Amino acid sequence: MNTVPTVADAKRAFLQAFAKPIESVYRRVVDELLVELHLLRVNQNFRHDEVFALGVVTVFDRFMAGYRHEGDREQIFAALCQALTFDREHLQRDAAALRDWATHQPESVRALLTKGEGGEDQVPLARQALGNPQFKYSRAFAIGVYTLLEIIQAPELAETEPRKQLLAQVGEAWNQGDRLNRDLDLYLSNLEKVAQARQMMVDLVEAERKKREKKTAEGAAVETPVETQPETPAAP
Repeated sequence: MNTVPTVADAKRAFLQAFAKPIESVYRRVVDELLVELHLLRVNQNFRHDEVFALGVVTVFDRFMAGYRHEGDREQIFAALCQALTFDREHLQRDAAALRDWATHQPESVRALLTKGEGGEDQVPLARQALGNPQFKYSRAFAIGVYTLLEIIQAPELAETEPRKQLLAQVGEAWNQGDRLNRDLDLYLSNLEKVAQARQMMVDLVEAERKKREKKTAEGAAVETPVETQPETPAAP
């Protein structure tokens, strides 16, 4: 009898694949990403597509930026994929191909996102979402969409209201209503919070370094004897 793996199963699998402690600023990020993607993965309507792949890779790279041990960061992503039974190379390959297409064909990307037109050869899996009531929407998909808009440098992203109007247009084209706006507002807000927390940690580390240096310098000054100058003999 087949059983659907639980969140606890996914967490256990992740810890088996990556047993090292995760830096405090990033621990919650990894945990929430693991839980959210697991719940999506076990949904019977979930299907991998190219935009989803770009979203997963982007959200991990953005939220884990600044992780002090680059090798560990890659291992964490590999452990996430293993725990979720995602093909890591497949995700990264689809994300890279989509980035390349968007870089060289910005008008085609915009037509795909805002009108649902084109992209048959580049995003055949993602196009299955168009007009499909069974399509399992996810925030990773929304982040993939937003990343494409960033890559083509959509001017509307620079200001709040134009951005909301553009995303509303995309949401309508892809039958997602205003969910894109809501999810991406949360995404951008969380990115800012993580960046602030990361900067706070950098500031704390720098303050501690300066404190140690000051203490070391003061200790050295106390230990170094003051040289005395020889007395000058009185003039005859």
